[in-house]
Amino acid sequence: MASTIAYVAPFAVYIALLAIQRWIPLPIVAVHALRLAITAAVLWFASRRVLSLRPSRPWASLGIGIAVFLIWIGPDLLFGYRHSWLFENALTGRAASTLPASLHRDRLFLAIRLLTTAAAVPILEELFWRGWLMRWLIRSQDFEKVPLGAYQPVAFWTAAVLFASEHGPYWEVGLLAGIVYNWWMIRTKKLADCILAHAVTNALLAAYVRAAGQWQYWL
Repeated sequence: MASTIAYVAPFAVYIALLAIQRWIPLPIVAVHALRLAITAAVLWFASRRVLSLRPSRPWASLGIGIAVFLIWIGPDLLFGYRHSWLFENALTGRAASTLPASLHRDRLFLAIRLLTTAAAVPILEELFWRGWLMRWLIRSQDFEKVPLGAYQPVAFWTAAVLFASEHGPYWEVGLLAGIVYNWWMIRTKKLADCILAHAVTNALLAAYVRAAGQWQYWL
C-alpha cells in the first residue's frame, strides 16, 4: 500500500485540486500557488524514496522532449484542424484558455505556472503513468516486482490511451506523446529519463504559450 501511495498520491492530489479549484475562495494566483505547494509537499513526503532525478541518457532525453513539443504544436501550425467536432465536443471540451487576460502579464502567476507545468507535473505524471500504471497493469497484486520499463502490449497501449484522455481537445497529440514517453521508458528503464523528457516538452510549451500568445494550450 505504501508503495502505491508513493506513485499515485501526488497525481491523485493534483487532479483533486484541479477539480475543486473553482470553489476555493482565494484569488486565482493564490489558488495556483496553493496547488503547487500542496503538490510539492505530497511529492516530498510520499514519493521521495522512490524518486530518482538522475537520467541515464540526458541528451537523448532532451531530444525526446523537444520532439514531443514539436508533435504537440505541429498539427495546429500545419493543418489548423483543432476546432473540428472530433477534438472539440461535449466530451473533450474546447481548445480555449479559461485564464483571465490579466494573468497573461502577471509575472508571479507565470512563474508559478511554469514551476507547476515544467517541474511538478512531469514528476507526478511520470510517477503515475509510467512508474505505477504500466507496471500495475502487468501485475496488479505486486507491481513493484515488475521492472521499470517492462513491456506488455495491453499495459503499453492502455497507459497511452488514458494519458491521451487526460488532455481533452489535444487527445491525439496526447496519444502520440504517451506513446513516445512509454517507448522511452521501455528503452531507458529509468523514470528520470522520462521525467526529463516530459519536463523539456512542458517547459518549451510554456515558453511557446508566452512568446506566441497561444494561451489555448493552457486550458
